[in-house]
Amino acid sequence: MTNISMIRPLGWTLRPMAVRVWTDWVDHDRSARVWGAIRAVADGASPTLAHAVSACAQALSAAGAGLAMTRDGGMLEPVLATSPEIADLDELQFELGDGPSGEAAAMSAPVLEPDLAGVAAGRRWPAFAAAGGARNVRGVFAFPVAAGAARVGVLTVYRREPGPLQREQLEQALVFADALFVLALDNRQGVSADLDEVIEAAFTARRAEVHQAAGRLASQQRISVTDALARLRAYAYSSGLSLYKVAIDVMSDRLHLDGDQPRGGGPPAKPQLTDPETAEKEEEED
Repeated sequence: MTNISMIRPLGWTLRPMAVRVWTDWVDHDRSARVWGAIRAVADGASPTLAHAVSACAQALSAAGAGLAMTRDGGMLEPVLATSPEIADLDELQFELGDGPSGEAAAMSAPVLEPDLAGVAAGRRWPAFAAAGGARNVRGVFAFPVAAGAARVGVLTVYRREPGPLQREQLEQALVFADALFVLALDNRQGVSADLDEVIEAAFTARRAEVHQAAGRLASQQRISVTDALARLRAYAYSSGLSLYKVAIDVMSDRLHLDGDQPRGGGPPAKPQLTDPETAEKEEEED
């Protein structure tokens, strides 16, 4: 029987090179498992961004996952989600300008929220935390899809149960984010290296209306497009209308925000909308 006192700690016996080899092997094994999961979802087809997002949600036993992408490190655009419910949550973060995805993009670091029902989450993202809780989502984890200064988007994972990700799950999520970066840039995987094409494929008329309304408001009020979008979001949230409906009303001159005047400089064509019931009545009249 071996004398326990004669056994040296592992760190004493492994040379630095051996430690690096072991670490590289573990990382390679994890990467292989992640790509294997993506190929399993692809089921014989060339792996795509959608396959990787779905595989990530499955691997982490999540309610779902979404991918938002950006042009040149600018505003995030939700482009992929594993279900309509998850798409709504990603969209809600865009509408509110509030949530972990935007923070992860701005910080270039993961944002891990184990419980949206907690006090900290409520203070950090009051609107989004309440909306997520209403949809029975508790844990939200956002991971930048990036390499160095090259940022292409954010992978966001949603879970029903509260609690942090386990270490292995966290490491898997980071590898999935790396895989999404590769897929976004690798022509051999069937995705154009031009990210505009990836984003435009999911850039619906609904989103275009929002950006057009923000651009119009910015021009008329001589403010930045970012500030104009913030005003649209604030009005949508306070009125209970969708951001898309607010954008349509702005573009059709039915709604004027903070001194926004219709073409010609005259008074607004119609009174400012103040609540969802007024909006519905005007829709019926139109």
